[in-house]
Amino acid sequence: MGTLIDAARRGVITEEIKAIAEAERVTPEKIRSRVARGLVVIPRNISHKVRPVGIGQGLTVKINTNIGTSQDFCNPDFELKKAKLAVKLGSDTLMDLSTGGDIDAMRNRILKEVEVPLGTVPIYQAFIESLRKNRSVSDVTEDDMFNSIERHLKDGVDFITVHCGVTLEAVRLLTKSRRIMPIVSRGGCFHSAWIIARGEENPLYKNFQYLLELARGYDVCLSLGDGLRPGCIADSFDSLMNMELLTVARLVEEAKGKGVQCMVEGPGHMPLNQIAINIRMEKYLCNGAPYYVLGPLPTDTASPYDHIAAAIGGAVAAAAGADFLCVVTPAEHLALPRLEDIEEGVTAARIAGHVADIVRLGEKASSIDLKMAKARSMLDWKTQIGLSVNPEKAEAIHGFVKSPSGTCSMCGPYCALKLMRKFMERGNIA
Repeated sequence: MGTLIDAARRGVITEEIKAIAEAERVTPEKIRSRVARGLVVIPRNISHKVRPVGIGQGLTVKINTNIGTSQDFCNPDFELKKAKLAVKLGSDTLMDLSTGGDIDAMRNRILKEVEVPLGTVPIYQAFIESLRKNRSVSDVTEDDMFNSIERHLKDGVDFITVHCGVTLEAVRLLTKSRRIMPIVSRGGCFHSAWIIARGEENPLYKNFQYLLELARGYDVCLSLGDGLRPGCIADSFDSLMNMELLTVARLVEEAKGKGVQCMVEGPGHMPLNQIAINIRMEKYLCNGAPYYVLGPLPTDTASPYDHIAAAIGGAVAAAAGADFLCVVTPAEHLALPRLEDIEEGVTAARIAGHVADIVRLGEKASSIDLKMAKARSMLDWKTQIGLSVNPEKAEAIHGFVKSPSGTCSMCGPYCALKLMRKFMERGNIA
């Protein structure tokens, strides 16, 4: 059975491509061509029907929200509420990062009840199940890892994060490095600990061709994870981070050669002046593969406002060419997110994405801003609120104190727009 890339290379315009072309106001042929070349991905699984989402060159920036149970707070109903809230607020995809309770049941509930592409990190489950049986990290076998991956694919997951760039060579360098925070990626940590304990190569890197066969069989998208991403700005742009990117760049070409969709995951913490450079590096080295960034966070001190820091970094990254932003909530670095954290994080990421789209797509993206400007000029509150990123919240704030002047309660009768219109209506200066 062929994959979406295979079909695109044969010139076939699939229903998914048609849907994305219509949503993005791009010709189907352009989408087909970009899918064929690996410049656009459409996360999907042959057994999971979802609303098509296109990620990549020439498309609007997309948003992903992470949800999932933890060992310390395991409430599947609550996580499902967060998932549905994120989608309601505009998240294009979800990732289930569950580590507590029945991981399979949590994943399958989301697949059944939420109609957006779902991603997971199957390696979590392989290691967690081993540790629950009082086995050590080093007891996890290659079969355990690949069986976990296949289980997720069989269930219908649309994209999976795989940390194939955490190699034996990179971990050797890591153990000698002066990093302040050696690894902040959970998947990267599991792989690195396994490599250190056994002195063997990462099975996902060593057996990458087999991983491609699995992905091809379900026609899913691989998200090549950044297990060695910097966890603080002091560690940014070091040799470990760049070694992993170079490794991933080779794997991108192997995946394309096998007709497997793939995107690349990017940095966590990075000073603002390095972000655009990193994006351009990934795009050049990976021949335009879609870039999925986890932030980036341009400061380490924003807690509990990391969603704002991430929006700043994300806007810069997406304007420079990143295609997919991962939601960062106010709870980042502090706790499992609450519902209100999801709301703040998704909203901040959506704003960052739109800010970047104005740069990426020009009038196609900024037309809504022009509508907003005209509505504000006319003091058209209904239109203003309707065009807001969160109309319900905008309505609540505007209605808190109603101004009898028809303006907002900040300026009231001294509103600059109202006053200037009054005087300009009198005519030109003689």
